[in-house]
Parts: sequence; C-alpha cells; structure tokens
Amino acid sequence: MNNTKNIMIVGVGGQGSLLASKILGYILTNEGYDVKVSEVHGMSQRGGSVVTYVRFGDKVYSPIIDKGEADYIVSFEILETARWLPFLRPNGQIVTNTQQIDPMPVITGAVQYPQNICEKIKNLGVKIDALDCLTLAREAGSAKAVNIVLLGRLSHYFDISQQSWEKALTANVPAKFLELNKKAFVLGKDSVS
Repeated sequence: MNNTKNIMIVGVGGQGSLLASKILGYILTNEGYDVKVSEVHGMSQRGGSVVTYVRFGDKVYSPIIDKGEADYIVSFEILETARWLPFLRPNGQIVTNTQQIDPMPVITGAVQYPQNICEKIKNLGVKIDALDCLTLAREAGSAKAVNIVLLGRLSHYFDISQQSWEKALTANVPAKFLELNKKAFVLGKDSVS
C-alpha cells in the first residue's frame, strides 16, 4: 500500500512559496519521512503563477503530483486556489489565504476578478480552510510572513509538535526575522477561519 501524501503549494511569484516548501521538507524529513520537494513550476518572477510539490511517505519515487492526487493544497492567493482545484483528491483539504492579487488580464481590464471564489469552492463540497493571512502577517510584523501564517494554519492537519515546527523555522529563517516568523506561525495556527 502506498502511504505517500501530497502537498501542493500554489501562489504568485515573490510570496515565499519556496521558503514554505523548504520548511515543510525540513520538518517532514526530521519526522522520519522520505521527502521529495519539486522545483518551481511556472513563472517564478513576481506576479507569475508558481507551484511547488512536497511529497512524503515511507518511500517517495517522484516529486510530481498529478491531477486528483493532492491531499493538501496550500494557496497564497484565492484565484490560484481555484486554478489548481482539479489537482485536489476527493476529500482533500485546501488551506488558503483569502487575499486577491490581480493577474495581468485583470490589471489590463480584459477580464474581471472572479467574485465569491471561496463560496463557490465550498458549494462544490470541497473542504476549504480560508483565512486572511495578509492581515495576520502584518499583525506579526511583516506582510511578507503570509507563507508562515499559512504553515501555521496547515499545522492543524499534522500530528507534529509545536517544538518541531519552531525547530524548522529556526533552521530555515534568518535569525533577525525568527521572532516575527514564530509570531506569524502562532497567529496562523491559533486563528479561527
């Protein structure tokens, strides 16, 4: 039986998805799993759609996640959540920031930003845990900590101690930003969506 679990981290370039996947890879490796973290797929420059894959289990052979295989989708932006929804497996879990970042077609006026995305996803029967990570990141001290707020929220779905998460933050975040990131993690973990 294959016990591999799949996490997709999706967002927009410049939001810290690489750091989030690095922290996840670190903590899961320390928990004794075989872990594969993919390279970035998509346009990683600021504003482009970005996706990274984190796969873990007893033995993981490939870093790639196909449609219908993601146990978790962690999304930095609500439209990206909708874009990658076909990759979620039945009964999979979405953890998403409710922030809206206008893609180029919206900026140029070619299309309108879709409304009520969370409600539409919920109406499909999908489990979605949505919170305003940007506000929580600012409360922690920096709008750039959205990625860590999301990891805090994601931690609800794993049986991994707070100490292990903090160890992963300490190992992967520059010391001068560590306290801010620890605060961001706790705000995400303790928030009510």
